[in-house]
Amino acid sequence: MEYFRSGLKSVLGAPPPGSQPTGAETKTDEMPAEPLKLYLKKYRLEVGAQGMDVLRQVLELDRSDCEIIGYCLDTLCNITSKEVFEEESENNISMKVNVGEQFTEMFLKNPENVSVVLGFLEEYDFRVRWPAVKLLTSLIASKPKEIQDIILVSPMGVSKLMDLLLENREVIRNDALLLLTNLTKSNANIQKIVAFENAFDRLFDVIKEEGWTDGGIVVEDCMLLMLNLLKNNTSNINFFKEGSYIQKLSPMFVLPPNLEEIGWSPQKVSNFHCVLQLVRTLVSPNNPVQIITACQKTMRNTNLLEALCNILMASGVPADILTETINTVGEVIRGNLTNQEYFANVLAPSNPPRPAIVVLLMSMVNEKQPFALRCAVLYCFECFLFKNEIGQELVIQTLLPSNTGNTALTTGQLLCSGLFSNDHLSNWFSSVALSHCLIENPAQKEQLLRVLLATNLGAQPVSLLHQCAVFLQHTSKLQAKLGVLMLLANWMAHCPQAVKIFLNVPGAMAFLTAQTSASEYDNNEELLQGLCAFIMGLCVAFNDNSVQNYSKENLSQLLEKRVGIETYCKKLSEISRHEIYAKAAKQPQIKAKHSSELLLEFEFCKLFKALEGVIIQALGVQRDLSNGISELSLSEHENALLLHQAVELREMNAQLIDQNTLLKAQLAALGNSTQLPVNGIDSMASQTQNENLLERIKQIEKENAEKEAELEKLRKDQDDLLELLTDQDIKLNTFKNRLKELGETIEDG
Repeated sequence: MEYFRSGLKSVLGAPPPGSQPTGAETKTDEMPAEPLKLYLKKYRLEVGAQGMDVLRQVLELDRSDCEIIGYCLDTLCNITSKEVFEEESENNISMKVNVGEQFTEMFLKNPENVSVVLGFLEEYDFRVRWPAVKLLTSLIASKPKEIQDIILVSPMGVSKLMDLLLENREVIRNDALLLLTNLTKSNANIQKIVAFENAFDRLFDVIKEEGWTDGGIVVEDCMLLMLNLLKNNTSNINFFKEGSYIQKLSPMFVLPPNLEEIGWSPQKVSNFHCVLQLVRTLVSPNNPVQIITACQKTMRNTNLLEALCNILMASGVPADILTETINTVGEVIRGNLTNQEYFANVLAPSNPPRPAIVVLLMSMVNEKQPFALRCAVLYCFECFLFKNEIGQELVIQTLLPSNTGNTALTTGQLLCSGLFSNDHLSNWFSSVALSHCLIENPAQKEQLLRVLLATNLGAQPVSLLHQCAVFLQHTSKLQAKLGVLMLLANWMAHCPQAVKIFLNVPGAMAFLTAQTSASEYDNNEELLQGLCAFIMGLCVAFNDNSVQNYSKENLSQLLEKRVGIETYCKKLSEISRHEIYAKAAKQPQIKAKHSSELLLEFEFCKLFKALEGVIIQALGVQRDLSNGISELSLSEHENALLLHQAVELREMNAQLIDQNTLLKAQLAALGNSTQLPVNGIDSMASQTQNENLLERIKQIEKENAEKEAELEKLRKDQDDLLELLTDQDIKLNTFKNRLKELGETIEDG
């Protein structure tokens, strides 16, 4: 206590030397932290600078005094807070650095300080336990990585935090939820430990107690913690699946029959959004296929898919919840034939009943619907067709002539109407949707060639592909053009018959040639020119020479003379260099915030990546320039070396992780100091091995950095050389043309 008093005097000033304390003053002097708290927000810098050491000493020396410990923890919490207090602003404190973060760093210099605070979590007294939770929350807000590392190696550190979820005092339990949410961010090891400490059971108990999705913000906090534990953590997802926790999600999707009357509260919307995110995390396309398949099967068997489809067709559902539900249904059925067949048979409660797919596509081609909803419908439709040849065939069949006399609206009719509508977004959505009916399905490409359209009254019907090529030439909207080009690319790839029909469309090749040879562009038109170059390449690569004027050889010569091989290759490479391509190629779901961002699509990016080299090879284009220097010849050795280094580095990292995990397990198993001598030798051996591994990793990282620097230099030199050679070649061609104009005979060679 004397330490604390001396620290308090240094901050607030000592009393006059001759004054003697009264009884009341003595009583106040016994708990000096209370007035200190009052001064803290205004004089945080002074209190922290002069009182930090005193506060830490009090935590160690006065553990039995719950009141003073509570005051100390509260004071430290305020000192280390990232928040800038109003009183500080009033005091005209202007600093470039965050004071709270600086004091947090000071406090963490001795990791034992965190262990002391963790120890106070075992104290049941509210005055101690709650401030301890708040202090840990404050510390992790400023220095998350450091706190995670300290708690990870602290004996029973995570267990002490998990015990707080059993607290009957809600304020402590709720703050513990927030603490655990921050603690588990981006740390797979802590996520695994928390999961195996029965986190899911405890969280579901809290959610049930709070009233499922009808509960308050605590339900949302529980769901956010679950999301942290599962996102990008295959081990925890597997544990969640095998622990039968998917079944426990079912009550979350039960909607009361009078929901349309009572409506959705903002908190219910937030809770529902979180549980939908949780389902999507389990079946995310980024997960291993076997885990996705197992989770999808469980969701079908536990009627979770049925519940999602009921929400999809329910009335009164908020737009953002409906959008996320559509995305969720899509990923639950994606690549799973059983689930896809179930979804194909879902009927909307309309009169007469219509398939849910038709109702969704009606929203997609309706320009009055919210943009996010239309994107979600497209993604769900793509998921329905993913690895689903039966579904692809069903959609194409609705476009073919039928003798049944059925006048009901079909998916094919909706896609065709959207494909040629006046709304350029509908053009793009419908083109992409129709292209997914053709992916890895040569039979349906040929079937779609049979589709005929009557363009004008009394005129001869033309094929759908012919009409797409005509529409491409006449539309002025960039999005519509890109959508149709992506459809044509998927259609014509590996389909000579489609190439033949396209080549016979008047003006089609002239349009492609003009776009590919254009030298000016703006507003993403380089993508248009690149896609036109790609289609020209497909016309060469998959040409069966059945069109006399456009044989493979004739097209190659046309391309070389009218466009130029170098210009063509540059246009083609513009696609993969574009930032839109990089975004679209990351994931199957469209992540566009604005409609103007809808230009390229995931499956097209895959197709382009697979066929770019095929086209270059078909054109006979060599990457070698006139002096024999190849674009890749300078970097083959370096690339191989870097690959070897990367593999070795990954192996060393894996070994280090295993050793660290083993060491932590040994330390946790010690429990008390009596067991230390028994396991000391093993721990020392593990520590020595860890140090050796760390040294090896540092050495490899250094070598890797040197190789990367060397490789970057070579690439830069190579780029400069290629640019110089290109300039020289252009100048040479210019001089040749001038000499020819002057009547000189120039021999190429």
